This record gives sequence, C-alpha cells and structure tokens, in this order.
Amino acid sequence: MTTEIEQPPKNKKSGMAKKAGVFLVVAAIILVAYTQFGDLLSLQNLANQEAQLRGFQADHPVLVYGAAFLVYVVVTGLSLPGAAVLTLVYGWYFGLLRGVVLVSFASTAGATMAFLLSRFLFRDAIRKRFGDRLHSFNQSLEKEGPFFLFTMRLIPAVPFFVINAVMGLTPIRTRTFWWVSQLGMLAGTAVYVYAGSSVPDLQTLADKGIGAVFTPSQLTQIVIAFVLLGVFPLIVRFAMKFIRRAKAQSPVQNPSV
Repeated sequence: MTTEIEQPPKNKKSGMAKKAGVFLVVAAIILVAYTQFGDLLSLQNLANQEAQLRGFQADHPVLVYGAAFLVYVVVTGLSLPGAAVLTLVYGWYFGLLRGVVLVSFASTAGATMAFLLSRFLFRDAIRKRFGDRLHSFNQSLEKEGPFFLFTMRLIPAVPFFVINAVMGLTPIRTRTFWWVSQLGMLAGTAVYVYAGSSVPDLQTLADKGIGAVFTPSQLTQIVIAFVLLGVFPLIVRFAMKFIRRAKAQSPVQNPSV
C-alpha cells in the first residue's frame, strides 16, 4: 500500500521561490558592493580625489545628484555600513541646504526599501512562528504605529536599520512608514549634514571623523537632546491617556441646587 505525500500548493511554492530569488539578488548586490566598491567609496579614497570630485560636480551636476541619490538609497536600503559617513560627505560636497534635501529623501527611500524587503522576505515566516504572541502587539501598533515609529526615529540609540527591519514585520502601511520616517529622520539628517558642511576638506574629515566638527562633550549633548526629543512626546502621550482614564473613572458630581 503506497502512501501519498502531500505536496505544498503551487502558489506557496512559487512564493517561496520568489523570496529565495530576491534574497539571493540582495545578497549578491551586498557582496559586489563590499568587494568592488568598498574601497572606492572609503573616506580616505574620496579625500585623495577631492579636487576631481569638485570638478566633476561642476561639469555634470545632474549626473552627480542622481548618482549620489542612488548610492545613498542602495546603502540604506540594503543596510550597508557607512550611511553616517556618507551623510557627512554629502554635507561637505553639496552644502547644507542641498545636502539636507538630498539625504532626507534618499534616506527615506532607502529606509522604505529596507522596510519592504523585510516585509516581503520575513513577515510571513515570523507571523507563522510567533503569530499568537504578535497579535496583541500588532493590535497596539495599528493604533500607535505612526507615533511609535516617530519616537524611535528621534532616538539615535536605536539603529535605523533595526527599525526598518522590525517595522517591516508589522501591519503599518508603507505610506505611513514613508512620511513618518521622512519627518522623524529630518532632525538627525540636518545635524549630520551640517557637520559635514562645516568641514574644510575631506582629508580633515578622514583624519578626525565627526570630531573634526564636534567635540566629545558636544556629541554627548546632541545625543541627550535627541533622546529627550524622542521621549518627551511619549511622556505627553501617556500623561494624556492617564488624565482621560482618570476622568472616565471619576464619578459624575451633580452641582448642588
């Protein structure tokens, strides 16, 4: 007597194949980026070509802005290291205003790309494994999602690539993720671009890093300021909830006649 082995549905097999294909493509791009372009985009190498970079920007401005945008999207979208350094370089290269605009939109596009990759590759597997445990969390996130994401974006202690990956596993809408990230990352982007724009040359930045602009005490103050900026709206939110709950539970007092 033969026993038939149950085959997985074709659409399920097709979905798994697509995810495997996307994962392999992403892994290949990361490998190529590390091996072929890692040294090319290093801070020291860029410092050695400072004059050529300035001349190329003057001769081909549209190409330079397009390439800079694409590079930043790929770095942040694939969670490659170096986004902070790249932000400093863009501040030096493009100046404060143009650098903030470029980095702001490129970082949000990259974050959304990482968010969608995480959602496509891992959300079904995580939901299947931890569905019961995530149910209450997802219900809370549906109500608090934008506020929660905005708070996390303001706290520099939480790496952005972790936020992108984790939020991709939640039911938050892509459009909501995009505009909240755009606003939440703006303050940090402005600080880093300003730091880069204040550096006289790339060699100084390559030698001293962020210390070329900010002293350790100033950096500590900036981090504390961002933490307070992120925590403050959270405190206000909980305070408002507590007040509303207290009012709802208090007995209604009739005015004496």
